[in-house]
Amino acid sequence: MKILSPAISRLARLRASNIEQWVQEPVASQREVLQDLVTRAQNTEIGRKYSFYELFNVRTFKQRVPIHEYNDLKPYIERMMQGEQNLLWDTPVKWFAKSSGTTSEKSKFIPVTEESLQNCHYQGAKDVLTLYYTFNPDSDLLTGKGLVIGGSHQVSPINEEASYGDLSAVLLENAPFWGQWIRTPELSIALMDEWEGKIERLAQSTIEENVTSLSGVPTWTLILLKRILELSGKATIKDVWPNLELYIHGGVSFVPYREQFKKIVGGPIHFLDLYNASEGFFAAQDSPDSDGMLLFLQHGIFYEFMPVEEYGKPEPRTIGLNKVELGKNYALVISTNGGLWRYLLGDTVQFTTLYPFRVKVSGRLKHFINAFGEELIVDNSDKAIAIASEKTGTIVNDYTAAPIYFSDNSNGAHEWLVEFETPPQNIQQFAYELDCALKTVNSDYEAKRHKDIALGMPIVHAVKKGVFTEWLRQKGKLGGQHKIPRLSNERKCIEEIMKFM
Repeated sequence: MKILSPAISRLARLRASNIEQWVQEPVASQREVLQDLVTRAQNTEIGRKYSFYELFNVRTFKQRVPIHEYNDLKPYIERMMQGEQNLLWDTPVKWFAKSSGTTSEKSKFIPVTEESLQNCHYQGAKDVLTLYYTFNPDSDLLTGKGLVIGGSHQVSPINEEASYGDLSAVLLENAPFWGQWIRTPELSIALMDEWEGKIERLAQSTIEENVTSLSGVPTWTLILLKRILELSGKATIKDVWPNLELYIHGGVSFVPYREQFKKIVGGPIHFLDLYNASEGFFAAQDSPDSDGMLLFLQHGIFYEFMPVEEYGKPEPRTIGLNKVELGKNYALVISTNGGLWRYLLGDTVQFTTLYPFRVKVSGRLKHFINAFGEELIVDNSDKAIAIASEKTGTIVNDYTAAPIYFSDNSNGAHEWLVEFETPPQNIQQFAYELDCALKTVNSDYEAKRHKDIALGMPIVHAVKKGVFTEWLRQKGKLGGQHKIPRLSNERKCIEEIMKFM
């Protein structure tokens, strides 16, 4: 099948010229996307409400349409799930992606239209391949199988016309027939909903496959790879799958996991970061050396960027691509061909380059610690954990942190629960290196740590392996894209987890 590689590379180069067009004309491409969106939806209920037929530029669109959070659009979505149409989008909506991004008690149901499937999710996935083949023209990626460690693939009917499931289930149900040829595991295993059993079946069924790529959240991928080594008796994953060349990751920062993956794979492998969600396919790494992911600008999504300090204001300000700055935190506001209008996604991003526009996910609007003015975000904590791990010779599987507030007897501090794969010889030394690293990556944290006046040394607890998994299981959030919230400004999550320690 290696004869496929030159042909695939040629196809990739053809698509690359289309990508280059919107990379070179980003602002014009985004204006075109917005005009297409409002034109398509002008006769929907929301289009009539905000007079979409009168919206001829970005300024009037932002003046007319308010920013929505999920609960603002929920009444429309609930009606759509009961069969009403032409509410948020002009074509029938038959699929809904059940999403709960983190460990929230409540689920969201994101409408998935035919346009968002074809022109956003599937086109985004194809463009990831294009970007990869552009920089690896001799790749044999598609001569083997892609092992996808997705969420639950169970689909549940709402009524005769509509169904819901994890995004991975929706994509699988609507994928072209040839998609099954290049992926593994078989459908009966992909449909499994019980994650510990699923990992076992994944390992047993794929160990003899010619796996050339892996896709999944780092934590679950590592669990699978370790089980495969146990079953095979091999020293490294390259001994099991010699043609493995690519790991596609997303959902959480890869910084704390990179060295673990290099060690367990045991040979050359490319890492490719992407940014997709139930709401859309937003960005992907366009070169192995790029810091950040190329923002996809012609995939049915119009982007606005809200400076995080605007969040919570009665009329928060958003800006376009032509006004964004490097290194500043923005909350993503999107309008999509899935029927989301000025929708506050909840993620925060930073731009790493301008022209071309590349972003990295810096955290969540509600996942940070700012109890003492330290403004600690997930990007800071991931980097600090990686530095502290390197300094102390440890490997971290996962972590969460929350503030300890002032009391009569002590000042404030941050409390950390850390699950180690390889624990430190001295937990206090790890806490010291973590503190030093946080000071390096966050000047506000450094200022608040001055002489321990406002903020004391981090308090770090090593949790037993499996504690985070057990907590997720208790909440019915085990597997898939569900993950431990890294940072929280309140203590509910950390106190719940400590009960399992």
